[in-house]
Amino acid sequence: MAAALSKDKSNENEHRENVIEVNRNQLDEEILYESKGLAGLIRSPYVCGACVLAASGGFSFGYDQGVISLILVMQQFRDYYPEVAPEHPRYGFNTGFMTAMLELGAFLGCLFMPMVADRFSRKRALAVATVIFCVGAVIQTAASNYGALVAGRTIGGIGVGSLAMTSPLWISEVAPPNLRGSLLVMESISIVVGATVAYWMTYGTRLMDGHMAFRLPLALQVIPALVVGVGIQFFPYSPRWLAMRHRDGDCLRALMKLRRLPETDERVRREWKGILAEVRFQEVMQRREHGVDNSAWGLELKEWRAMFAPKYVRQTIVALGISFFQQFSGINAFVYYAPTFVQAMGQSYETSLILSGMVNVFQFVGNLPTFFFLDQMGRRPIAIFGGLAMSIPHFIMAGVVGKYAGNWSAHPAMGWFGVALIYIYVVAYAATYGPLAWALPSEIFPSHKRAKGVGAASAMIWLANFIVGVTVPEMLIALGWGTYLFFGCFCLGAAVFSYFLVPETAGRSLEQVSLLFGERGGGEEGEVRRRIAGEIWGGDVMGKA
Repeated sequence: MAAALSKDKSNENEHRENVIEVNRNQLDEEILYESKGLAGLIRSPYVCGACVLAASGGFSFGYDQGVISLILVMQQFRDYYPEVAPEHPRYGFNTGFMTAMLELGAFLGCLFMPMVADRFSRKRALAVATVIFCVGAVIQTAASNYGALVAGRTIGGIGVGSLAMTSPLWISEVAPPNLRGSLLVMESISIVVGATVAYWMTYGTRLMDGHMAFRLPLALQVIPALVVGVGIQFFPYSPRWLAMRHRDGDCLRALMKLRRLPETDERVRREWKGILAEVRFQEVMQRREHGVDNSAWGLELKEWRAMFAPKYVRQTIVALGISFFQQFSGINAFVYYAPTFVQAMGQSYETSLILSGMVNVFQFVGNLPTFFFLDQMGRRPIAIFGGLAMSIPHFIMAGVVGKYAGNWSAHPAMGWFGVALIYIYVVAYAATYGPLAWALPSEIFPSHKRAKGVGAASAMIWLANFIVGVTVPEMLIALGWGTYLFFGCFCLGAAVFSYFLVPETAGRSLEQVSLLFGERGGGEEGEVRRRIAGEIWGGDVMGKA
């Protein structure tokens, strides 16, 4: 009898383990709520609206790009701030420094905002970033001298960096897996839209007399930022953040609201359980890594150091690398200094302003196919082929400028060919690395590292952007055609980097993506993951909903 009971119990345990294993394997299956692309977006208006609002944070960065590229060549601006006039002996440095201090401020913002996002929620972090940005915008608008202008741009940069970091973080955590890529492209699109609106608005105000020609567009940037900060409060908290706060029931209800589906929907339950399982697994690993007796700041520093530990170093390298190559492809050299580049190819002042404004229009055009088809195309192919596509116009441009520089008047067709090459590069960038550097870092990190991972990637964008902004004016003077060769080599490097290191994340939930970098089944971590998955799928959390 005892032997029979023991056998029955053994069979029961084996059956339970098999059921748990089957359910756990469901975590690896694609969760498809609706169609991909435009059809799926139309059928998901709530999450699309939330992401549009969050992505509008990128509008602030784009707006600054559009304003600064034109006011730098505006005579009223140069008269009021003689430090940035070409006649000044330190013109190159002063112009680059003033332009790039916004990026340095954004870099600093990305270092502290992950802590705010983790402790107080993603949407509250967006509100904090909005306040900082508005303070900086007011100081810029009212600046009476060069020093105050630089200070305003630095403070505003902290807000810009925080907005641009928190927006993709929020989007990645509320978007359904099959639409996440398209929705993350909204960050890139909003940057381009902001730059386009600001550029052509400033193009109109340049005809105004006095300092209002540049103060008015600087002041108007406060309005869209306020819309983001206030509007985001009407949307749910991130389900992943709620799970990190052990608010399991709120996590499920947030998913139901975002997906517009009932609690009983099998896809919602699978996504919810996947979130809980990953969050609990990461909490166990975090306690093993750092212990339980940590001060808030002590734990924060340990978490930042852990980003470069062997367990997470590949994710960190991918996130930092993609962000670095985005900026060192040369995009903001053209965005910030487009009139300077175009005039250097023999175009008149007025023509150069119009042609420079078209840079952002071509960026928008390049963004559109990626917005609709990123989830179908995948991240890895556009990372590899995007680097190659960007390098070609750079290399051709180096040859054209090297041969015809200083004699454009005798070869006007080559000047127009040079402008066309800029546009070709811009389209290639906008279709690939423009959105990729915002999308990929927000997908590849586990839940408790995601805010810091996105923060580190965004910080790399701003640091690289700062370097480009400071050095390009001097590079054009010292290197000439070599400037294009310099950026072309980095584009080629981006393709090689992506071939060896960038994974494919399309169609996977964030929890599934984390398994691409981790141990799936063997060893101690695999045992912990199986045990937690068993607890979740075994029904232990059902009563907490």
